[in-house]
Amino acid sequence: MNNKLIMPVEISIKEKKKLSQGKVMQVVVFSRCTMIEVESSLNENYYLIYYKNNLVYGEKVEKIEKDSFIDKIRKMGIVLHSDHPFLSAIIPSQTATIPNKNKLFSQLQNQYSLQEVAYIATTLDSFFTKKQLSNVIYKIFYHYRRNGNFMQAFQIIKILANFAPDLNSAREIKNSLEFHSYMEFYTSSSLSTIQEKDSLFVEWHCFRYRLQPDEGKMLEGLLRKQDSFLTLLLLWMEKVEKYAKVPSIEAYTTMALQFVSMEKWIVTLDYLHINPFQVLPQTKSMIEEMLQEEHYETAALYLMNFLNALPDTYEEILHTLWEHLDPTFIATHIDTFMVMIQQLVLEDGEKQSEQRLLQLIGKLLETYDLKEVHEKLLPIQKSAPHSPVFRKINKMMTLLDDPDQMMELGQYYAEFKQYDEAIECFSWEMELYPDDPAPVSQLSKMYQNKGMVKEAFAYHQILDQMK
Repeated sequence: MNNKLIMPVEISIKEKKKLSQGKVMQVVVFSRCTMIEVESSLNENYYLIYYKNNLVYGEKVEKIEKDSFIDKIRKMGIVLHSDHPFLSAIIPSQTATIPNKNKLFSQLQNQYSLQEVAYIATTLDSFFTKKQLSNVIYKIFYHYRRNGNFMQAFQIIKILANFAPDLNSAREIKNSLEFHSYMEFYTSSSLSTIQEKDSLFVEWHCFRYRLQPDEGKMLEGLLRKQDSFLTLLLLWMEKVEKYAKVPSIEAYTTMALQFVSMEKWIVTLDYLHINPFQVLPQTKSMIEEMLQEEHYETAALYLMNFLNALPDTYEEILHTLWEHLDPTFIATHIDTFMVMIQQLVLEDGEKQSEQRLLQLIGKLLETYDLKEVHEKLLPIQKSAPHSPVFRKINKMMTLLDDPDQMMELGQYYAEFKQYDEAIECFSWEMELYPDDPAPVSQLSKMYQNKGMVKEAFAYHQILDQMK
């Protein structure tokens, strides 16, 4: 995947009167919850917890404790790191305003059911003590039990017992005779039956065991009923990465284009090691549009990882890139473009290819020495053994270590517009043959080509004196 096509995702965090800008380092999705880790410009780590895409709470945390909610979902959830091209689509908002900590749970009760508030409380143990959170959940439990809502009360005490397994009182209540029938209901009923009474639990359970066939199928059905297409996409990506199978690519492409552009989706498929140009016919028109707008380098960046595995219909596109790409760009990615150049040098007209090769070698010589350039281009030379450009490179290799041939070597360097190397050769020749005006004349020309007027004029004066 080409990193030039992936920009860092940034987010602004408003905390009381303080505003921090940070880079998203990691996003973890688990059922209805999303955790976003943000590294601020001061290298502080903020952790934000979202529920149904709404920010619940967040804080700066120095260390995530073992077995905390954040620690657990990093192991059980779907993790997207900072280099994931789909990351920006997961971020609910570019700005996160941290709510008042003291009023948090009263505000949550105005937004969500009490069962959801109890569940949300279990996600916040990196910001509150377990005792504080357990007290919140206990209050909800006693509220339901006082009102005779025993099923709801059992659901809450079950959440608390799972959250704080060392809390003896919660475990005893959960296992008491008072709630035995409800415990029996959960252990003996099918997931579809339980779902009618406790959709939150079933969705959580299915997400945790989503790679199991039955749970995975049920989870997908639940998400489709909720129109949770973003989570469906993440589940699909996870399976593709885990099992290296690509089912329903067109259906998920249609789904993905609700959230990202085709360009971003292509980069995402690249990230998943899927060749989008083989599986999605519409990608070709996207590349052609880039070429029409003369965005040659951008088109090349999208194609770069698949240059050796493109359909035959892309041949004209590759010819256009070879003709129009800046030689500097090709030289920078020479190893990637190698096979493409081999093929196109054979197919293109000799004059055009010679000109492109001359420019390319000149750019390569700016980065590598002559021996390295010669070695890198051997595969292309085998495809075009009679190329005049390669004859020059081969000749230069024979002259390289012969001090008596510096004049000729300098002239070859000059042809490739490597003026500094040419100057070095002509200077050596001038020292060996101080009465010969030829190297002096060449030195004047080289400095003139470099735009160094004073130096060019100085050698021109020496040449006049010699004459």
